[in-house]
Amino acid sequence: MELGGNISLEGFDELEPGTLIVVKKMVGNYAKSIAEKAEFEKLELTLKEEEKKYKIEVKLISKGKEKKEEAEDENMFFAIDKALGKFK
Repeated sequence: MELGGNISLEGFDELEPGTLIVVKKMVGNYAKSIAEKAEFEKLELTLKEEEKKYKIEVKLISKGKEKKEEAEDENMFFAIDKALGKFK
């Protein structure tokens, strides 16, 4: 699923519509914050569910360099916040 051309969400297709709206807002806010510090070419988030935990993998491509971060939590929103917060 693409958001705004340079943001990609993988594994989020099965979420309920209300939950997906919150995820998109969170990711959009973080993307805006990241873009204010350094322009980025691509931001990719991948959601994986593992034994009652959500694992979020984030890949950021900026100025041709790739940086990866990940986080796990029982709460998907906390996992997203932890993973994207590492780019602030």
